[in-house]
Amino acid sequence: MAVKKSVYVLPNSSETREDFEWIRSEIVAQGGEALVFEAQATDDLSSAEIRAALEGARQSDWLELTEKCREVLEVHQAPEPLPEESVAELRRDLKSLRSRAAQIDKIDHLRVSGRKHAMAALKHLERLVTPSSDAAESSTRRRVEDYKSRVWLTRPRPGVDRMASAWLIRRFIDPEARFRFGEKIPQREDVVPFDMFGVELGHRGEQVTFETLMHDFGLSDPALERIARIVHELDLRAEEITDAEGPTLDRLIEGLRASVDRDELLLDHGIAIFEALYASFSSFSNAE
Repeated sequence: MAVKKSVYVLPNSSETREDFEWIRSEIVAQGGEALVFEAQATDDLSSAEIRAALEGARQSDWLELTEKCREVLEVHQAPEPLPEESVAELRRDLKSLRSRAAQIDKIDHLRVSGRKHAMAALKHLERLVTPSSDAAESSTRRRVEDYKSRVWLTRPRPGVDRMASAWLIRRFIDPEARFRFGEKIPQREDVVPFDMFGVELGHRGEQVTFETLMHDFGLSDPALERIARIVHELDLRAEEITDAEGPTLDRLIEGLRASVDRDELLLDHGIAIFEALYASFSSFSNAE
């Protein structure tokens, strides 16, 4: 928000102070001058009015996005399942809407109520792209109890999908999971293969392995769904990355693959990254 075209205001939090410090350092590095102040209005513009202006701007953004979601929904109100050409068009619309949601989310420091309605509208559209019947859900659902203390096999040199999948397995399915690496599945050993060619727990249609595991084991919460979207886009090399964290995560994982030789250690580092990402996204969701 611009105040008298010369001062910019953000809520006083550790995150926004860090944002200002980054901006200040960039200005100084280019030979300029910048100061960061913690301020309190005393005259004609109160803190409550500033907060109201910030909330109003973001509420307007989220409302506009919700309306666009409704417009897209009206276009695709055909009987299910949708025709293939409608699904393709809806995916293009969803990509644009997700990108806009990520842009608003980045500047919605107060987490206004309109965000929840917009995200619900987006979720409704996403379900049109990947519809599923109750029968299909129950027939493919796996019992977590059947996958305890197992050896899980995947290909060497794990990347984003295998790292995320290994984290998901150890976090929600098999806390005592042991991971091994190989190109072939041993015939006489009791292992659970994942993200390998031709196995059930791998890519399935447009789903990456992480999404297949979530589906088959019935795992879902807002933080997991956000990670799933990032993993999907990075693993399939989408032209546009929806979430701001995606490119950074991609660089981190590529850096690990370039600097860590042992597959076991590489996977451990990747699991730690996704545990931290999940904790961050979960606290973010709980604060709404």
